[in-house]
Amino acid sequence: MIEKREASLHELHTLLDYVRWGTSRFNEAGLWFGHGTDNAWDEALLLVMHTLHLPMESKPEVLQARLTMEERRDVMAILERRVQERLPAPYLTHEAHFCGMTFYVDSRVLVPRSPIGELIRNGFEPWLQVEPRAILDLCCGSGCIGIACAEAFPEARVDLSDISSGAVEVAQTNINRHQLNERVRAVQSDMFGELEGCSYELIVCNPPYVDARDLAEMPQEYRAEPEIALGSGEDGLDFTRRLLREAADHLQPDGLLVCEVGNSWEALEAAFPEVPFLWPEFADGGHGVFVISREDLLAYRHCFGAG
Repeated sequence: MIEKREASLHELHTLLDYVRWGTSRFNEAGLWFGHGTDNAWDEALLLVMHTLHLPMESKPEVLQARLTMEERRDVMAILERRVQERLPAPYLTHEAHFCGMTFYVDSRVLVPRSPIGELIRNGFEPWLQVEPRAILDLCCGSGCIGIACAEAFPEARVDLSDISSGAVEVAQTNINRHQLNERVRAVQSDMFGELEGCSYELIVCNPPYVDARDLAEMPQEYRAEPEIALGSGEDGLDFTRRLLREAADHLQPDGLLVCEVGNSWEALEAAFPEVPFLWPEFADGGHGVFVISREDLLAYRHCFGAG
């Protein structure tokens, strides 16, 4: 293996050589994509450009640039890690993009990829009826949703909350990165446990929602993400049921709950057929996000069962 690697280092010279080489290795290994790219070529290109500290929007001519031997070793090392460890690329680069912003990520949090980003860019219109003064990003992970909301609503105070201490640490890193400490805070909390007395015009939640079957069948790249942020019982709705029972108590009049349930949306509809969930359509792709008002949460609270 070492001899083969050394031979490749002397035969591959340009950025394009290493992108092609990485693409071939990724396809050969049957890697799974879906954490920022959807194919082997783009994944290899992302890893090569990141390792060489070059922006993705560089001119195409840069692909013909020759690498030093030190650069070749660094590039090959990260490409080989992608194959051998089956980690999502953002865990190797510690960088992910969401709503046009860059976030630090590691294996303590999910890689940002929620379609809620499109709703943020559109100001949650037409569902949000008031200008939010207080916003909660519940199950915040990296904090990307809440921080993007803080950018979209510059007058709002934003709480980022997660049960995982590691996630809260990552979220705080991103608060610092975007210099939002005056308006955004990170709180470790099990649901609303540490948020007593807090109420919001907008609660946005990307909770664990993967059902038991999907969790068991996930590709290895997704298994690298924290299971606590993925699985939520047999039908994927254990967390969401509790959220539906409790959210209204932390919403202001005319407040709005926005929650992602992904492929578990059919199970949610089947469990609560009378509840008027609204399901936005996404121009950029994605599905499984519902919107519901505080008033409807209160009106249908009897459907959600006892706490």
